[in-house]
Amino acid sequence: MSRCRATALGTVIFVIAGMLARGAHAEPRAVIELFTSQGCSSCPPADRLLGELKHDPSLIAVSLPIHYWDYLGWKDTLADPRNTARQRAYSSVRGDRDVYTPQVVVNGVVQALGSDRAAIKQAVATAADEGKALSVPLAISVADGKVSVNAGKGSGDGHSGEVWLWGVASSVPVVIRRGENNGRTITYFNVVRRWLKLGDWTGKQRNWTVPLAQIKGDHVDSLAAIIQSGSTAKPGAILGAGVTPLN
Repeated sequence: MSRCRATALGTVIFVIAGMLARGAHAEPRAVIELFTSQGCSSCPPADRLLGELKHDPSLIAVSLPIHYWDYLGWKDTLADPRNTARQRAYSSVRGDRDVYTPQVVVNGVVQALGSDRAAIKQAVATAADEGKALSVPLAISVADGKVSVNAGKGSGDGHSGEVWLWGVASSVPVVIRRGENNGRTITYFNVVRRWLKLGDWTGKQRNWTVPLAQIKGDHVDSLAAIIQSGSTAKPGAILGAGVTPLN
């Protein structure tokens, strides 16, 4: 399948991916979310590309595996229904109903084919040209068994959003035994394994602190945090982002 798609009652469906090998001091210019699936034969090139993009310190790239291709014969071992819902919500906000695997969403606002390096580069530039580049400082630190996330002040009126903490597994090899990728061992990079909403941000500087135990598990070895305008059901531009390793 050249590009994996699913349609139900006229609504097409979704995918995942991502990146994180860096320190919390870096100033990111883009958050790249890759929607991918172990059941899609078109996804491995995008998964490999994400593994390359994660080495760019100006990007925060993450993989968000979806589950809607499970019916093809292999149940995705990393898929999370929240990822599927997030991809569908992005499509609804854009108004294009364009959801497929492998699909990348940049800074919450621009989508591109996840295996097309040039298209992703253009999406990053487009997000910046439209004023959608990350503008709110966001820092993460870990000490004494606690995670602290500090969000800076917004640059203008009307800045608000939700603050989320992601627990990320940097490298997850999977042996696939059925379906379109039967017999292949594929490594998935910067997979979001845990989600934790820290709270709402109203444009003012604010700090959140939570026990590290709330976000660890499932081979999580990095943390990423984002400030995203809109809501879970209607996600908007990502206003700020930060990342830190746990080792």
